Amino acid sequence: MKFEILHRTHYAYASPVRESFNEVRLQPLSNEHQTVESFLLKVLPTARLRHYHDFYSNCVHHFEISGPHSALSIDSRLEVTTRANQSLPLDARPANMARLPESLQHGRCYVFLQGSRYVELTPEAWRLALDATQGEDDVWQTALRLMRYVHGTLTYQPNSTHVHTHMRNVLAQRSGVCQDFAHVMIGLCRSLRIPALYVSGYLATQAASATHAWTEVFVPGAGWQALDPTHNCQPDETYVKIGVGRDYTDVSPVSGTYKGTTDRTLSVEVKIERRD
Repeated sequence: MKFEILHRTHYAYASPVRESFNEVRLQPLSNEHQTVESFLLKVLPTARLRHYHDFYSNCVHHFEISGPHSALSIDSRLEVTTRANQSLPLDARPANMARLPESLQHGRCYVFLQGSRYVELTPEAWRLALDATQGEDDVWQTALRLMRYVHGTLTYQPNSTHVHTHMRNVLAQRSGVCQDFAHVMIGLCRSLRIPALYVSGYLATQAASATHAWTEVFVPGAGWQALDPTHNCQPDETYVKIGVGRDYTDVSPVSGTYKGTTDRTLSVEVKIERRD
């Protein structure tokens, strides 16, 4: 599938601000699942854009606006072609849980076994994970059970949380949005020593055309496998992957600091159109 995606972020300040320093994570990388045909990033007020690749290989653009300004607009335009993932079958049993220590020999799996800003490894999370997977000894099947548990336990409720909501609060209220579903599943997986990372991206379906978040788990012998606890499924060609990290903190689309008023409004618009 080929998609054209417009992602527009606009800040309006009640009074002029200055010394604005920003990072933008909106440019996907090409991989076996997707090919980025073109990417254009525009900023107003105009600023010189630079970029680098972070610890997780995400492309990060950064810029600064030193003078006073009452608004900031960040527009990205993306053309991308996606392909179906070569995912593990749902009935596969590729690796016993006893093989999980092997993951430490692969890449940065160790990082994705630790707690992070919005994910914590508590005895309570460990107990929930054990109860949800009781009797299962295969890594892949354990991850699938955790995905089904999160999907069945949490209620999708727009505006019930915000981008800084911790997984403990999501579990307490049993509701949230896609990033909350991802954080809870990541916490449960890591509690059982299954490496799990956070994925940011887009989802283009008839029911939704928006930013989205899901997870990937590491299965010994099979590598990283994508799972979406919000929709209880394996991501397909309607998913566009932007970046990965320990949790939302590492892949927030726009982050930064400035000097001036805290009275501001934020609007975000995403438009996704199929082009094939």
